Amino acid sequence: MISRAPQGGQTPGTASWAPPEAVTPEPPRRLRGRLLRQYWDDVAMAHWPVDPEQVARLLPAGCRPDTLDGRTYVGLIGFRMVKLGFGPGPGLPWLGTFLETNVRLYTVDRLGRRGVYFCSLDAQRALPVLGARLALRLPYEWSRMSLERHGDELTYRCRRLLPRPAAQGSMTVRVGEPMTAPSALDHFLTARWGLHVRWYGGRTLYLPNRHEQWPLAAASLIRLDDDPIGGLLGRAGFAVGGEPVSVVYAPRVRVEFGPGDVVPTE
Repeated sequence: MISRAPQGGQTPGTASWAPPEAVTPEPPRRLRGRLLRQYWDDVAMAHWPVDPEQVARLLPAGCRPDTLDGRTYVGLIGFRMVKLGFGPGPGLPWLGTFLETNVRLYTVDRLGRRGVYFCSLDAQRALPVLGARLALRLPYEWSRMSLERHGDELTYRCRRLLPRPAAQGSMTVRVGEPMTAPSALDHFLTARWGLHVRWYGGRTLYLPNRHEQWPLAAASLIRLDDDPIGGLLGRAGFAVGGEPVSVVYAPRVRVEFGPGDVVPTE
């Protein structure tokens, strides 16, 4: 599952950083195998600008905030994980299907690979939560969750079961028309081909992914319930104010993750 970091753009052991790779609608590299596969359904993404210096303090070694025109962002993402499967095996219809809500940041590592970093991931199923925490060190939390649909409005609710007092939050989005040409910001926030994970022994792991181009639709945030102290964003350290700068929706995307490698830290 883990290999040495690929060479190119920068030499491990030096203090230099490779230029960030281009933001592309398709994966910039092939996977070296298939570790996980899954579908993401009813994906709603809301984003707010945040201070890059605040984000930098939260990121693992070998990563820095990824920026667009000098700004970086925090995202609140709700969706349904469907038929999570391992390697070439079939997806799991019940155990591998559950609601999930993420708080995520945007990263670039020393090799110039763009990705995301998860402050938190909430999920309905206890076993996938435990497995992801142990095997991948992802900060999953076991939560009670629901997704309600009324016409073109979707409401995502989440309440963590542990620890007490539990973090909780909800958001309601209204889905609009499909996008024919996503903005540069929407493209920057969604065309992500890997994730950075705080790994064992103080290391940072990069896990690449691939999926088809996002079938994005415009959306608007109708309601957000996220307390600055007890909310999902609040617990991650972000008290967002005002309207989000980007809200988008996608009905479904098929995703695969490949084996990871350790990020050079110096």
